[in-house]
Amino acid sequence: MDLIQLRAFVTVAREGNLTRAAERLHLTQPAVSLQIKSLQASLALQLFIRTPSGMALTDDGAKLLPFAERVMESVAEFRQGAAALHSTLSGTLAIGTILDPEFIRLGAFLKRLVETYPQLSTQLQQGMSGWVLQQVKSGMLDVGYYLGTPTKEFHSQTLTSFTYNVLAPKGWKNRVAGKGWAALASLPWIWTPPESAHNRLLSKTFGEHKVAPNKVALVDQEMSMLDLVKSGVGLSLVRESIALREAHAHGLVIADAVSLSTELSFICMAKRKQEPAIAAAFALLQALWRH
Repeated sequence: MDLIQLRAFVTVAREGNLTRAAERLHLTQPAVSLQIKSLQASLALQLFIRTPSGMALTDDGAKLLPFAERVMESVAEFRQGAAALHSTLSGTLAIGTILDPEFIRLGAFLKRLVETYPQLSTQLQQGMSGWVLQQVKSGMLDVGYYLGTPTKEFHSQTLTSFTYNVLAPKGWKNRVAGKGWAALASLPWIWTPPESAHNRLLSKTFGEHKVAPNKVALVDQEMSMLDLVKSGVGLSLVRESIALREAHAHGLVIADAVSLSTELSFICMAKRKQEPAIAAAFALLQALWRH
Protein backbone atom coordinates (compact mmCIF):
# COMPACT_ATOMS: atom_id res chain seq x y z
CA MET A 1 0.00 0.00 0.00
CA ASP A 2 1.30 3.47 -0.89
CA LEU A 3 0.09 7.05 -1.21
CA ILE A 4 -0.55 6.71 -4.95
CA GLN A 5 -2.96 3.84 -4.30
CA LEU A 6 -4.67 5.73 -1.47
CA ARG A 7 -5.13 8.78 -3.68
CA ALA A 8 -6.67 6.58 -6.38
CA PHE A 9 -8.98 5.00 -3.78
CA VAL A 10 -10.17 8.40 -2.50
CA THR A 11 -10.64 9.81 -5.99
CA VAL A 12 -12.62 6.83 -7.33
CA ALA A 13 -14.77 6.87 -4.19
CA ARG A 14 -15.60 10.55 -4.70
CA GLU A 15 -16.14 10.40 -8.44
CA GLY A 16 -17.96 7.04 -8.44
CA ASN A 17 -16.52 6.37 -11.87
CA LEU A 18 -13.12 5.13 -13.09
CA THR A 19 -13.08 7.32 -16.19
CA ARG A 20 -13.75 10.55 -14.25
CA ALA A 21 -11.27 9.53 -11.58
CA ALA A 22 -8.61 8.88 -14.20
CA GLU A 23 -9.21 12.31 -15.73
CA ARG A 24 -8.89 13.99 -12.34
CA LEU A 25 -5.69 12.08 -11.60
CA HIS A 26 -4.30 12.67 -15.10
CA LEU A 27 -3.84 8.91 -15.57
CA THR A 28 -5.25 6.28 -17.86
CA GLN A 29 -8.25 4.27 -16.72
CA PRO A 30 -6.29 0.95 -16.71
CA ALA A 31 -3.62 2.56 -14.50
CA VAL A 32 -6.21 3.66 -11.94
CA SER A 33 -7.90 0.26 -12.07
CA LEU A 34 -4.55 -1.43 -11.42
CA GLN A 35 -3.90 0.82 -8.40
CA ILE A 36 -7.28 -0.10 -6.93
CA LYS A 37 -6.68 -3.81 -7.52
CA SER A 38 -3.24 -3.59 -5.91
CA LEU A 39 -4.64 -1.78 -2.87
CA GLN A 40 -7.43 -4.34 -2.48
CA ALA A 41 -4.91 -7.15 -2.72
CA SER A 42 -2.61 -5.62 -0.09
CA LEU A 43 -5.55 -5.14 2.28
CA ALA A 44 -7.23 -8.46 1.43
CA LEU A 45 -10.51 -6.51 1.18
CA GLN A 46 -12.89 -5.59 -1.61
CA LEU A 47 -13.34 -1.83 -1.60
CA PHE A 48 -15.61 -1.36 -4.62
CA ILE A 49 -18.32 -3.11 -6.56
CA ARG A 50 -19.15 -2.31 -10.16
CA THR A 51 -22.56 -0.81 -10.88
CA PRO A 52 -24.27 0.17 -14.14
CA SER A 53 -23.21 3.77 -13.52
CA GLY A 54 -19.65 3.11 -12.35
CA MET A 55 -18.07 2.13 -9.05
CA ALA A 56 -19.70 2.00 -5.60
CA LEU A 57 -18.00 1.53 -2.26
CA THR A 58 -18.54 -1.71 -0.39
CA ASP A 59 -19.26 -1.53 3.35
CA ASP A 60 -15.55 -2.11 4.01
CA GLY A 61 -14.60 0.60 1.53
CA ALA A 62 -16.99 3.09 3.12
CA LYS A 63 -15.51 2.39 6.55
CA LEU A 64 -11.94 2.88 5.31
CA LEU A 65 -12.58 6.02 3.21
CA PRO A 66 -12.45 8.51 6.14
CA PHE A 67 -9.08 7.10 7.22
CA ALA A 68 -7.69 7.41 3.69
CA GLU A 69 -8.99 10.98 3.42
CA ARG A 70 -7.25 11.93 6.67
CA VAL A 71 -4.00 10.44 5.41
CA MET A 72 -4.19 12.47 2.20
CA GLU A 73 -5.03 15.64 4.14
CA SER A 74 -2.05 15.04 6.43
CA VAL A 75 0.24 14.57 3.43
CA ALA A 76 -1.01 17.84 1.93
CA GLU A 77 -0.39 19.64 5.22
CA PHE A 78 3.09 18.09 5.44
CA ARG A 79 3.94 19.35 1.96
CA GLN A 80 2.59 22.79 2.76
CA GLY A 81 4.66 22.87 5.94
CA ALA A 82 7.77 21.96 3.99
CA ALA A 83 6.98 24.62 1.38
CA ALA A 84 6.60 27.21 4.13
CA LEU A 85 10.21 26.58 5.19
CA HIS A 86 11.30 27.67 1.70
CA SER A 87 8.77 30.45 1.36
CA THR A 88 9.96 33.92 0.51
CA LEU A 89 6.49 35.23 -0.37
CA SER A 90 5.64 38.48 1.37
CA GLY A 91 3.41 41.47 0.87
CA THR A 92 -0.37 41.68 0.69
CA LEU A 93 -2.84 39.66 -1.37
CA ALA A 94 -6.16 41.45 -1.95
CA ILE A 95 -8.99 38.90 -2.16
CA GLY A 96 -12.58 39.50 -3.23
CA THR A 97 -15.13 37.32 -1.44
CA ILE A 98 -18.78 36.55 -2.15
CA LEU A 99 -21.67 34.66 -0.54
CA ASP A 100 -21.09 33.19 2.93
CA PRO A 101 -17.61 32.19 4.15
CA GLU A 102 -18.60 28.59 4.84
CA PHE A 103 -19.83 27.93 1.31
CA ILE A 104 -16.63 29.25 -0.33
CA ARG A 105 -14.44 27.55 2.35
CA LEU A 106 -12.85 30.89 3.13
CA GLY A 107 -11.69 29.99 6.64
CA ALA A 108 -9.92 26.82 5.53
CA PHE A 109 -8.29 28.66 2.62
CA LEU A 110 -6.98 31.52 4.77
CA LYS A 111 -5.72 29.08 7.41
CA ARG A 112 -3.67 27.21 4.81
CA LEU A 113 -2.46 30.46 3.26
CA VAL A 114 -1.24 31.85 6.58
CA GLU A 115 0.38 28.58 7.65
CA THR A 116 2.11 28.06 4.32
CA TYR A 117 3.16 31.65 3.69
CA PRO A 118 3.43 33.35 7.08
CA GLN A 119 4.95 36.51 5.61
CA LEU A 120 2.05 37.02 3.20
CA SER A 121 -0.85 39.08 4.59
CA THR A 122 -4.36 39.22 3.15
CA GLN A 123 -6.89 41.96 2.62
CA LEU A 124 -10.50 40.83 2.15
CA GLN A 125 -13.30 42.74 0.45
CA GLN A 126 -16.84 41.37 0.28
CA GLY A 127 -19.14 42.13 -2.64
CA MET A 128 -21.30 40.72 -5.38
CA SER A 129 -19.82 38.42 -8.01
CA GLY A 130 -19.82 41.00 -10.80
CA TRP A 131 -18.29 43.63 -8.53
CA VAL A 132 -15.42 41.25 -7.67
CA LEU A 133 -14.86 40.70 -11.39
CA GLN A 134 -14.67 44.44 -12.01
CA GLN A 135 -12.30 45.00 -9.10
CA VAL A 136 -9.97 42.22 -10.27
CA LYS A 137 -9.98 43.74 -13.76
CA SER A 138 -9.18 47.21 -12.42
CA GLY A 139 -6.33 45.90 -10.26
CA MET A 140 -7.97 46.86 -6.96
CA LEU A 141 -8.18 43.14 -6.14
CA ASP A 142 -5.52 40.56 -6.97
CA VAL A 143 -7.82 37.54 -6.93
CA GLY A 144 -11.43 36.77 -6.06
CA TYR A 145 -14.32 34.38 -6.02
CA TYR A 146 -16.76 34.55 -8.92
CA LEU A 147 -19.95 32.78 -9.97
CA GLY A 148 -19.78 31.48 -13.52
CA THR A 149 -16.99 31.42 -16.10
CA PRO A 150 -15.39 34.77 -16.94
CA THR A 151 -14.06 35.91 -20.33
CA LYS A 152 -10.66 34.86 -21.66
CA GLU A 153 -8.88 37.92 -20.28
CA PHE A 154 -9.28 36.25 -16.88
CA HIS A 155 -7.63 33.12 -15.57
CA SER A 156 -10.16 31.02 -13.65
CA GLN A 157 -10.29 27.81 -11.67
CA THR A 158 -13.62 26.06 -11.14
CA LEU A 159 -13.98 25.07 -7.50
CA THR A 160 -17.41 23.46 -7.55
CA SER A 161 -20.70 23.41 -9.44
CA PHE A 162 -24.05 23.98 -7.77
CA THR A 163 -27.72 24.60 -8.48
CA TYR A 164 -30.05 27.52 -7.89
CA ASN A 165 -33.75 26.95 -7.18
CA VAL A 166 -36.62 29.38 -7.46
CA LEU A 167 -38.04 29.87 -3.97
CA ALA A 168 -41.60 31.08 -3.41
CA PRO A 169 -43.53 32.20 -0.31
CA LYS A 170 -45.44 29.78 1.86
CA GLY A 171 -48.80 28.88 0.33
CA TRP A 172 -47.69 29.52 -3.27
CA LYS A 173 -47.45 25.88 -4.30
CA ASN A 174 -50.39 26.09 -6.72
CA ARG A 175 -48.90 29.22 -8.29
CA VAL A 176 -45.49 27.68 -9.07
CA ALA A 177 -45.98 23.90 -9.28
CA GLY A 178 -45.13 22.61 -12.76
CA LYS A 179 -44.62 26.13 -14.11
CA GLY A 180 -41.83 26.95 -16.56
CA TRP A 181 -39.90 30.20 -16.88
CA ALA A 182 -42.46 31.89 -19.13
CA ALA A 183 -45.27 31.33 -16.64
CA LEU A 184 -43.15 32.25 -13.63
CA ALA A 185 -42.14 35.55 -15.23
CA SER A 186 -45.60 37.01 -14.61
CA LEU A 187 -45.35 36.43 -10.85
CA PRO A 188 -43.70 39.06 -8.62
CA TRP A 189 -39.89 38.72 -8.48
CA ILE A 190 -37.36 39.98 -5.96
CA TRP A 191 -34.62 41.28 -8.26
CA THR A 192 -30.93 42.01 -7.75
CA PRO A 193 -28.43 44.57 -9.13
CA PRO A 194 -26.61 43.95 -12.44
CA GLU A 195 -23.41 42.99 -10.56
CA SER A 196 -25.03 39.89 -9.03
CA ALA A 197 -24.98 36.38 -10.43
CA HIS A 198 -28.74 36.14 -9.84
CA ASN A 199 -29.32 39.03 -12.21
CA ARG A 200 -26.97 37.61 -14.84
CA LEU A 201 -28.50 34.11 -14.75
CA LEU A 202 -32.13 35.21 -14.66
CA SER A 203 -31.74 37.94 -17.28
CA LYS A 204 -30.20 35.40 -19.68
CA THR A 205 -32.87 32.80 -18.96
CA PHE A 206 -35.85 35.14 -19.32
CA GLY A 207 -34.24 36.63 -22.42
CA GLU A 208 -34.01 33.20 -24.00
CA HIS A 209 -37.73 32.70 -23.31
CA LYS A 210 -38.49 36.20 -24.63
CA VAL A 211 -40.39 37.24 -21.52
CA ALA A 212 -39.88 40.09 -19.05
CA PRO A 213 -40.06 39.27 -15.33
CA ASN A 214 -42.36 41.23 -13.01
CA LYS A 215 -39.79 42.95 -10.74
CA VAL A 216 -41.30 44.26 -7.51
CA ALA A 217 -38.23 44.77 -5.29
CA LEU A 218 -34.49 45.27 -5.70
CA VAL A 219 -32.11 43.96 -3.00
CA ASP A 220 -28.42 43.13 -2.86
CA GLN A 221 -28.18 40.73 0.10
CA GLU A 222 -29.17 37.05 0.24
CA MET A 223 -30.64 37.40 3.72
CA SER A 224 -32.81 40.33 2.58
CA MET A 225 -34.02 38.28 -0.37
CA LEU A 226 -34.99 35.42 1.94
CA ASP A 227 -36.79 37.77 4.32
CA LEU A 228 -38.86 39.17 1.46
CA VAL A 229 -39.77 35.67 0.27
CA LYS A 230 -40.80 34.73 3.82
CA SER A 231 -42.89 37.91 3.97
CA GLY A 232 -44.80 36.87 0.85
CA VAL A 233 -43.41 39.57 -1.45
CA GLY A 234 -42.40 37.31 -4.34
CA LEU A 235 -40.00 34.81 -5.89
CA SER A 236 -36.23 34.69 -5.58
CA LEU A 237 -33.34 32.67 -6.91
CA VAL A 238 -31.70 30.79 -4.01
CA ARG A 239 -28.93 28.23 -3.72
CA GLU A 240 -30.38 24.71 -3.57
CA SER A 241 -29.00 23.93 -0.10
CA ILE A 242 -30.57 27.10 1.32
CA ALA A 243 -33.84 26.56 -0.55
CA LEU A 244 -34.20 23.05 0.89
CA ARG A 245 -33.39 24.31 4.39
CA GLU A 246 -35.90 27.15 4.20
CA ALA A 247 -38.59 24.94 2.68
CA HIS A 248 -38.20 22.52 5.58
CA ALA A 249 -37.91 25.16 8.31
CA HIS A 250 -40.44 27.75 7.16
CA GLY A 251 -42.67 26.02 4.64
CA LEU A 252 -41.40 28.05 1.68
CA VAL A 253 -42.11 26.51 -1.72
CA ILE A 254 -39.53 25.41 -4.31
CA ALA A 255 -40.66 25.73 -7.94
CA ASP A 256 -40.34 22.14 -9.10
CA ALA A 257 -40.07 22.58 -12.87
CA VAL A 258 -37.09 24.94 -13.14
CA SER A 259 -33.54 25.34 -11.85
CA LEU A 260 -30.28 26.95 -12.94
CA SER A 261 -26.74 25.65 -12.63
CA THR A 262 -23.53 27.61 -12.30
CA GLU A 263 -19.98 27.27 -10.97
CA LEU A 264 -18.07 28.79 -8.10
CA SER A 265 -14.77 29.97 -9.59
CA PHE A 266 -11.60 31.66 -8.38
CA ILE A 267 -10.24 34.27 -10.74
CA CYS A 268 -7.38 36.63 -11.52
CA MET A 269 -6.30 38.50 -14.62
CA ALA A 270 -4.74 36.05 -17.09
CA LYS A 271 -1.67 38.25 -17.47
CA ARG A 272 -1.03 38.01 -13.71
CA LYS A 273 -1.53 34.28 -13.10
CA GLN A 274 2.22 33.58 -12.85
CA GLU A 275 2.81 36.14 -10.11
CA PRO A 276 4.11 34.15 -7.11
CA ALA A 277 1.45 35.12 -4.55
CA ILE A 278 -1.40 34.62 -7.03
CA ALA A 279 -0.04 31.28 -8.27
CA ALA A 280 0.35 30.15 -4.65
CA ALA A 281 -3.26 31.06 -3.85
CA PHE A 282 -4.54 29.07 -6.83
CA ALA A 283 -2.41 26.04 -5.87
CA LEU A 284 -3.67 26.05 -2.28
CA LEU A 285 -7.30 26.35 -3.38
CA GLN A 286 -6.90 23.52 -5.86
CA ALA A 287 -5.61 21.26 -3.07
CA LEU A 288 -8.36 22.41 -0.70
CA TRP A 289 -11.23 21.75 -3.11
CA ARG A 290 -9.77 18.46 -4.38
CA HIS A 291 -10.85 16.81 -1.13
